[in-house]
Amino acid sequence: MISLYDLLEAANGQLFGEPRVHLFTELALHPAEAAEGSLFAALGSELHATDADMREAVSRGASGLLAARPPGFDTDGLTVILVKNPATALMQWSNHVMARLGLPVIAVAGVSGQSVVLHALGHLLRDHCQVLVSPPQASGRLAVPLTLSRLTPHHEALALAVAITRPGEMAEVAGSLRPRMTVLTGAGISPRGQFESPERYAAELALLLDYMHDDGLAVINYDDDRIRGLARRGRGRTLTLSVAGQFGADIMAHNTVLGPTRTGFDLRYFDQRLVGRWTPLLGREQLFGALAALAIGEAFNVTIQEGLKALTTITPLPGRMKPLAGVNGAVLIDDSWDAEPQSTLAALDWLQEAASGAARPVFVFGDMELPASISAREHRRVGQRASEVVDAMVTLGAEAAQAGRAALDAGLDGQRVVVAYGPADAASALRGGIGLGDRDLVLIKGGAGARLERVIRPLLADPAAADHLPHARTLEARPPAGSSQRPAWVEIDLDALAHNVAGIKTLIGPNVTLFAVVKADAYGHGAIAAARTALQNGAEYLAVANLGEAMALRQAGVSAPILLLSAVPPGEIHEALRHDLTLTLFDLEQAQMFDRAARDTGGRLRVHVKVDSGMGRLGVLASDTLAFFRHLMRLPSLDVEGIYTHFSRADDDQDYTAGQLRAFKDVLVPLRASGFSFRYIHAANSAATLSSALYHFNAVRVGVALYGLSPSERVRVPEHFQPVMHWKTRIAQVKTLPPGHPVGYGNTYITSQTERVAILPVGYADGLRRAPQHQGVVLIRGQVAPIIGRVSMEKTTVSVDHIPDARMGDEVVLLGEQGGASITAEDIAARWGTISYEVVCSILARLPR
Repeated sequence: MISLYDLLEAANGQLFGEPRVHLFTELALHPAEAAEGSLFAALGSELHATDADMREAVSRGASGLLAARPPGFDTDGLTVILVKNPATALMQWSNHVMARLGLPVIAVAGVSGQSVVLHALGHLLRDHCQVLVSPPQASGRLAVPLTLSRLTPHHEALALAVAITRPGEMAEVAGSLRPRMTVLTGAGISPRGQFESPERYAAELALLLDYMHDDGLAVINYDDDRIRGLARRGRGRTLTLSVAGQFGADIMAHNTVLGPTRTGFDLRYFDQRLVGRWTPLLGREQLFGALAALAIGEAFNVTIQEGLKALTTITPLPGRMKPLAGVNGAVLIDDSWDAEPQSTLAALDWLQEAASGAARPVFVFGDMELPASISAREHRRVGQRASEVVDAMVTLGAEAAQAGRAALDAGLDGQRVVVAYGPADAASALRGGIGLGDRDLVLIKGGAGARLERVIRPLLADPAAADHLPHARTLEARPPAGSSQRPAWVEIDLDALAHNVAGIKTLIGPNVTLFAVVKADAYGHGAIAAARTALQNGAEYLAVANLGEAMALRQAGVSAPILLLSAVPPGEIHEALRHDLTLTLFDLEQAQMFDRAARDTGGRLRVHVKVDSGMGRLGVLASDTLAFFRHLMRLPSLDVEGIYTHFSRADDDQDYTAGQLRAFKDVLVPLRASGFSFRYIHAANSAATLSSALYHFNAVRVGVALYGLSPSERVRVPEHFQPVMHWKTRIAQVKTLPPGHPVGYGNTYITSQTERVAILPVGYADGLRRAPQHQGVVLIRGQVAPIIGRVSMEKTTVSVDHIPDARMGDEVVLLGEQGGASITAEDIAARWGTISYEVVCSILARLPR
């Protein structure tokens, strides 16, 4: 409970209007967490809180608001407290409450495993002491007020996780808590943290010991070299605990048996020897948590024998090595709550031992949220370890894809590694290509942002078991990936892309091969993710513009055939051969170079001959094609796999396109009569594919339609197709300009009256065109806001006179939908006087996707 007057006194707060409620049931830091009678803290830029967040919190039952500025809506019936900084105010309130109550505090800190310690502690003490345990979503310094807000007069002790994220944070938290008991689980690389090294993290952990009571108790992980020495630093009594059988520890688990349903161990507890013990908690990290709780429990008069018995009845937490029954008899181990390198490698160690009696060890790995400077290295380290343990591996996300590539490099069979970018594709791969079967042991591990519960749900034998998955309320409330690091970002809906690809495949039928065109970074959508998604949903071949684009796909582990649509310089032919690429052939001299290069390497070069049927770009003229092929017969190192042409007006002139089709067919007839045959014959681009099956032959090349964009006003994608790209930013400032005030470079816009404007941190350096025409409007709070003045390199001004609720931090849509309104690529293209292709390709790669 939170007393209004405690908060006002501790934080020097001011009431905004008359208070309606004086006691709040709990604290909410995200609007989605607000409940009846709660106090919602609007934390500003830390969590992108806006009036919209406060409105949502109130709609969910919040009866109070803690904010730095008055809400921009009617607050009748609410208690509103204004403070300079809500986060600081909450910590001041925490200090006030802790000093007044004097409850014993158990603080659990470390890079991972805190929740297991707290869960085990709550289980052991349930009949001995009323302990308030911090909620699972509590992290960072605000875990303290979040936990204290749930305190009642019945609680006799407080146990909470101290999940620090940046240097200097521990001193503030520890000074508030002054713990009587401490558990240090280990140092390492903190997810979403700002620590430069595990050693720096360990130094921060040490500060917690400095703030302990003199008669306190500290339990330290003896297996972690970086914190083992802290046993000499703690005040009061210090115990060391090893679950790796390291002699010298005060408490040691040894003869450990890691099984798929439980963990067995012998225990040496000081002078006591206890053999043949077990717990349903899986893995050494969870065993550490259980035994640390055992050590703390003794201080609350829980005997060792009593505690060990209690540990046999504990239930694993959702998302923390929790076994679930999967389809076809597979066993799913849900460890999806969060991930960092240390716990992920420990989970793989468990899988290696636990899977000894299983049909196959399978690993599903999602992105870990790590500092960019070390992310690639640590993901690859996980992949290398996985290659030594697993029979099959599925990755989800761009960072985890590097782990998949590392596993391939380390020798894991390419048929057993699937790189996915959408949860539906990952689940489909497990049910289909990987083919989960009886007794397969499937470890599912990733960072919180990977949302791996979306992969697990369709793999459950009993859909009702979804109730045991980690709930996603807090994750849903997070800002989109990238938006916290950059002021503008692009969201790519890979489920929409998968839907569109499957739609094209349904349209063309099973006997027509789909070439997914992913040139120009998949029309600005991100080639690697788009290629993977397309291949997992019906595409069989990829098409790109040049060698660089093809190499990026190969380096990402994409092994599907790739056709280069443009010319390849002589110096790049050997690289194309080395990476098994298919080249476009349109000239005899070029053919001779290709043949020589292939002959030099002792192989054959796969080519598709391009015929110019009326577009006037690359290609053999239709009238010269038969003679061209007769020359090719003398070049044995060329494998002429296909023949194709390209339509120039399939989006607006069916008569001309029909003429090109006749010209192409007139080429094919004599070639076939002369004995030439082709595995692939293709002519249709997106427009022709959508227009008629007459253009399909046995393959089609589809680009823009895959991304939910219509080739033209005349040729539309099916109504059920979905746009894949959405471009967003946030308001940086809102202010009111007086009449006669200029806006932007050149003073091209002058206010005619008092006008409220919003400044957006996005400009032509991001792809928002400046001239000769900008896109005209954006969406704010579901309403159209016109761009005024010139677009600058990184700033744009819009008028929000008609949107009175517009506030700093509000989400702004430049491309996409908001509140029922939309701005499409076609809308922007009409303003620019161009096509939608150019719009999506113009959004610069520097924006995170």
